[in-house]
Amino acid sequence: MKKEIVSKLPKIELHCHLDGSVSCETLLKISKKYTIGLPEDTEQLRKLVNAPEDCQNLKNYLTCFDVILSCLQTEEALEMAALDVLAQAAQDGISYIELRFAPTQHQEQGLSLVQVVTAVLKGLNAGEARYGIKSNALLCGMRHDQQERLEEVVRLAKDYQGKGIVAFDLAGDEAAYPPENFKETLELANQLTIPLTLHAGECGCGKNVADSIKLGAKRIGHGIALKDTPEYFDLLREKDVLLEICPTSNFQTKTVNSLEDYPFRQFLKEQIKVCVNTDNRTVSNTNLVEEYMKLSEWFQLTYEEMEQLNHNAVDGAFISDQEKSILHQQLTKEYKKFRTENVSS
Repeated sequence: MKKEIVSKLPKIELHCHLDGSVSCETLLKISKKYTIGLPEDTEQLRKLVNAPEDCQNLKNYLTCFDVILSCLQTEEALEMAALDVLAQAAQDGISYIELRFAPTQHQEQGLSLVQVVTAVLKGLNAGEARYGIKSNALLCGMRHDQQERLEEVVRLAKDYQGKGIVAFDLAGDEAAYPPENFKETLELANQLTIPLTLHAGECGCGKNVADSIKLGAKRIGHGIALKDTPEYFDLLREKDVLLEICPTSNFQTKTVNSLEDYPFRQFLKEQIKVCVNTDNRTVSNTNLVEEYMKLSEWFQLTYEEMEQLNHNAVDGAFISDQEKSILHQQLTKEYKKFRTENVSS
């Protein structure tokens, strides 16, 4: 696969965290405006917000977010951040993106949850107008938060359903807080008909994936640990669950330790649906084009497979059937055009 071709072909991204994806350039602008005191040199800042090469696990990986979150505590900063990520998505050739964030993480200076959400949505709307990229947002509940706080976020997702918020997620330290701990919160989301995509299978426990599906998840963030629990493959196929894999991040968090252990081909062979994502563009120092290039290098990914992965993403997107139809048609048209031009040339 050629990078210049991959960058031009249309793509869909469903697993991208707002805070972990704000560019260093935008973080510097925010830091200077609000005198936050971050290093003024971009390369110095990268050392603070890029995951360390010797990252030990997911918990270690998550420490990079402390610096970033210090910049995202005002409405203007959140709006700038959302606009920034859509600018990056435009460079990746993305047609539709779902951006996720945890509103409770942005209240250190007194913002209400409503102020946080409306600021992010304002930035996304500005990005759509400027870059022509369709976007929606997902609200994350942090696993370490109290149940009352989590349910407040679920109700907030309901309040903004149809206004730019399309689903609820659980994020944070999966090993310390497995999905079964959140049964009541997820039951509330199901009662309110809020779609669920839950982080699971990122800390080596395939059972967490199965438990998340049984608790109502239609998509799974990562799900890599399923490779060691094939007894759950039938459940994923039966429920038509989509795995949102994030190759670079999956290696950084030590979800796997070697290329041989990465289950990308295993999942495709078993007819388990997957799509490709960045997770955290800045923390993982990546973009969606790079993620596809890695799969090409590691697993000889073809353009036909790339197209199918993006169709999978459309199928799993939390949008209307009409919107899905438009995206499917766009993908089919552009990939067919690419193949025709390459055959004729």
